[in-house]
Amino acid sequence: MAHIAWLGKKTPFCGNVTYGHTTTEALKQRGHLTSFIHFDNPTSPGNSKTSLLANDPEVSLPYLVKSQVYTIPSPGAQRELRESLGRLQPDLVHASLTLSPLDFLLPELCQQLGVPLVATFHPPFDAGIRNLTAGTQQLTYQLYAPALSRYDRVIVFSELQAEVLARLGVREERLAVIPNGVDPECWTPASPQCNSPKRQEIRERLGQKRVFLYMGRIATEKNVEALLRAWRLVDPQGCRLVIVGDGPQRSALENITSITLGQNIMWWGYEADLQTRIALLQCAEVFILPSLVEGLSLSLLEAMSTGTACIATDAGADGEVLEGGAGIVLSTQGVTTQLRTILPVLRDQPVLTSQLGQRARERILERYTLTRNIDSLENLYGELLGWRALSTDSRKFTATLSRNNNRFNKS
Repeated sequence: MAHIAWLGKKTPFCGNVTYGHTTTEALKQRGHLTSFIHFDNPTSPGNSKTSLLANDPEVSLPYLVKSQVYTIPSPGAQRELRESLGRLQPDLVHASLTLSPLDFLLPELCQQLGVPLVATFHPPFDAGIRNLTAGTQQLTYQLYAPALSRYDRVIVFSELQAEVLARLGVREERLAVIPNGVDPECWTPASPQCNSPKRQEIRERLGQKRVFLYMGRIATEKNVEALLRAWRLVDPQGCRLVIVGDGPQRSALENITSITLGQNIMWWGYEADLQTRIALLQCAEVFILPSLVEGLSLSLLEAMSTGTACIATDAGADGEVLEGGAGIVLSTQGVTTQLRTILPVLRDQPVLTSQLGQRARERILERYTLTRNIDSLENLYGELLGWRALSTDSRKFTATLSRNNNRFNKS
């Protein structure tokens, strides 16, 4: 088993945060030790920036600015990172890149320490550069490509994303395509025989209308405005659009829609509770993701896993996930026009939405489970560290032994 120093984010909530939490928890279940290094200023001058609890070290690095998109560290963050890695002595460093200046310094630092360095590169993209937002993201890829070439491995979510970085000079042998994965036992379709109190509560709040749902950041690149325009033009009777999430565009869009759409749309806001997010997707018939740029949306995978019919643009890897009948794929150009055609069909054909939901669930089980993701990650670690990935039975035995040792140490 390996000791992994994971450099990522714990706040504010975004896909990077979910990815880091889910992956490190899964690695712990398989017996690996993870040390989580993230940006978090101490609440008071006397607080320690490092806590060691139950063999799970957590290191906090000071920052000046932290957002869902990027992070600006404090001047002393680089020194504290170097000292923390020297003290922890991990077998491998895995950086879930936070768009921080430290991302560019990590290769030299890990080379000095003699530790293999892996990156997961999250920034969304649209390989076609069909809009201004996609062009801006392309600049991010151009800026990062020289630094990524110095990482031992760079994890991306699709072959298309790997091709973009390869064209920018990142050597193909350093790129590893490992799609995001979700736990299908957690994100599961609603059972007709078991209507949970949480789902009953959500259904009462949503009313008896059929639910179409968006879940994610409310920002320019997510193109929620195009969805709202289409909804206003179609005004599907007996249906309600629920917007779950927060972001810089929320106030402006909410003010506009409160006048034009009234009760036909619900602004749910940011939802931190996992069970509530699951119940929302279980209550929804259709999930819509109209993004101009994407990586591989975890929200999309979660919706698919719950058996919700999905519509998404072909930005990033989302079109690849839904291709072949697992959902409806839109072009990033003319999203409003396409939705104006599709929404009435889904309104009038509930059998179609049910079939699309079943196909989406099947696609998750086939390609995008968390188990499959962690298997690939362990294989990559093993390649860099010189050991072969353990079989499933061996992993279970080692994880059980690790948990028993932890209980013995606590007692």
